[in-house]
Amino acid sequence: MPPKDGKSGKKKEGNISKAERERLQREADEKRRREEEEARVIAEREEIERLERERIEQEKQDLLELKDRERREDELNELRHILDENHSAVTAWESECRDKAKWERYMRCDGSPDPSVQPEINSFISLWREDSETQIQLVLENCALALQLTNELDFLLSEGPNPCVAQQYRETLLCLQSLIQIKLNLATEELLKSANSHSDIETGNMQTVVQDENITLCLWANLNKNPRFKGFWFEEVGLGFELPKPLAVHDIAVRILHTRYDHLSHHSEREQVQRRRSMMEAILTPPAESSAAVQDRKMEGEGDEEESSKPMEEDSRSVRSESRKRSAVSVISAKEGRKSSSVKPEGETQMEEITTALEADQNGSDSSPAEPVTDSADIHIVDLQQFRPLGGVFYFDVFHLPPQSHTVRGWEMRELLETGLQVFPYPTEQTRVQSSTSARLDEHSSTVASLPVGVTVALPDSVMFLEDPHVAHWDPIGQHWRADCITDASYDTETHSISFKMNTFSAFTLLQESYANMPFQSWELRPLHQDSALFTITGALIEVSITVKGKQCMLHMEDTKNLDHLLGKWMSPSELQKAMQRAGINVFVNEYSDKYVSINPKDPLIEHTVYEQMALMSSAVAFSWSRWNSQCGQEHLVLQACEQLEAGPVAEEEWSLYLLGAQRNQHLKMKEHDKSISPELTEGSEFHSTFLHMLRQDMSTEGQARVRQSHYLYTDTVQRLLCATRVLTYS
Repeated sequence: MPPKDGKSGKKKEGNISKAERERLQREADEKRRREEEEARVIAEREEIERLERERIEQEKQDLLELKDRERREDELNELRHILDENHSAVTAWESECRDKAKWERYMRCDGSPDPSVQPEINSFISLWREDSETQIQLVLENCALALQLTNELDFLLSEGPNPCVAQQYRETLLCLQSLIQIKLNLATEELLKSANSHSDIETGNMQTVVQDENITLCLWANLNKNPRFKGFWFEEVGLGFELPKPLAVHDIAVRILHTRYDHLSHHSEREQVQRRRSMMEAILTPPAESSAAVQDRKMEGEGDEEESSKPMEEDSRSVRSESRKRSAVSVISAKEGRKSSSVKPEGETQMEEITTALEADQNGSDSSPAEPVTDSADIHIVDLQQFRPLGGVFYFDVFHLPPQSHTVRGWEMRELLETGLQVFPYPTEQTRVQSSTSARLDEHSSTVASLPVGVTVALPDSVMFLEDPHVAHWDPIGQHWRADCITDASYDTETHSISFKMNTFSAFTLLQESYANMPFQSWELRPLHQDSALFTITGALIEVSITVKGKQCMLHMEDTKNLDHLLGKWMSPSELQKAMQRAGINVFVNEYSDKYVSINPKDPLIEHTVYEQMALMSSAVAFSWSRWNSQCGQEHLVLQACEQLEAGPVAEEEWSLYLLGAQRNQHLKMKEHDKSISPELTEGSEFHSTFLHMLRQDMSTEGQARVRQSHYLYTDTVQRLLCATRVLTYS
């Protein structure tokens, strides 16, 4: 019985399960339909709500864009008017300063010639060349005056005179530089003529040091000719040398002449510029045209070129002058024009790029980057865009020791030579060409040739090396610095000196990478009070702070020894830039910098107009870098800003993010430390065509008053610093 009941129970249960399953399936289908219907209704409602929100947002967006378009012209005109007024005021002030400087130079009664007056400077050069004075102290005084004149000529050249006057200045400059070296050689010869009367009792040789603020002269005369002599260390000036053993038995004199100025590097820079110009001119010449046809065309058009060259040059200069005066507010119209004419024939585009590069090269313009040109076949030539000579030049020479005087029966007798100071021919081809004598080496020639000479140099106190220095020697034939023929270089961190060996006697210099402190890690520009601000740049290796007050700047650095001539001194922006670069502290860029530094490329027109407006607002608004600037594309900039009326650091929560473009500027709702970038505007914000008006909308009355009262010289100084460092691109 139980088994039957079990079977019947299972069968009944199976029949019920089938019906139940059908019922449950129907209920499930009905439930699913209801849920789908509910989901559809909810989705439709959400879609309606989303569309409604988008409609409302679009209406707000359209309203904001309409308001922006309505006031666009007024905002641009107001900004253009402010910039034009400031530019005119700065130009008038600079012109007045130039006239005042010319008058003061004319009224100066110190006996020094005016280098801008050709008869005066020519008379000075002629009289000094004929002057037979060789006493070292008087020579150094005359050299100091000549160096002062070369500095004045450099300043005159930096003002961009007309080509004829500039050529005269350059010729005068080269003549003075050459004459300085000639006079130092004559003074060296005079010292060496009386070497035996100034010999050292202990060593039997003559060693002496003469120096002033520009020059250090170290002389050693080999009177004893001790074959065991190895070298000498001029302890008071931190210079020393080592000689190979065969040279120790010759009548020689070793000179280390350290000039704190550099009269060699500009020859190499000019050579590279000329090479770049030749390459571009070769590109400009159509390759399919024969040289005879080119020559024929030149002969046919020669007369026309002579007649039209002058007005073309004048027009070109006026156009370039006008373009420099034109404000970067025109970035919007430039952008629109670029869109309408972005497609050009390949040849036309190439010609425009090359022509622009040539104009930039001729006029010192940094509007169009050009590839730095070095001799690709010789990797040892130093690229002076990548490396910068620091601490001046060290002239390392070996001379024949002049005949010494002898006393005979109370008479002092000396053999007089008309050859002057003769270079001892160290056995290399370069030294033979450089040498002023045709004398041949003796039997020790082959031995001397295989042994290098050693040099030890204590790093100059006036220079800050961020990394271990490199060494380069001067090639007088090729007119450039070279990194070869330098061996066994080692840097002593305790004594701050570098030792190395060279295959020959030649001038050498210490090098540092120009962009060792780039790219920048961060930057900040914050106001201190009216017409005063603090500009801080945190570089890859060091942090630099520049205080701006009116038209003057002052450098501050933490934990820095020496550099007393630079730190805490008020200077103009251009003077500060030159002084910092000479001291090895470079935070400034040029048209070649992007070839050596990893950057965030930005549209230069947008970048420049932002710098202009930052300078206008810098008395009352603080600015800082943003990590989102590298993620917003080339056509946009992102930075942090906030109103700051009290001196001191800005609280983290006070910063606001701004998205800047060619036609629209926005105050973003997001913060610096958000996980992703969002274009959503902050509550109550509007679009503006200029960054200036964007910042004004949220400023206090006191802040706006401070901005209106900003002096044009202060604004110009801040703008110069921003344009020289380009922190929005190089951070």
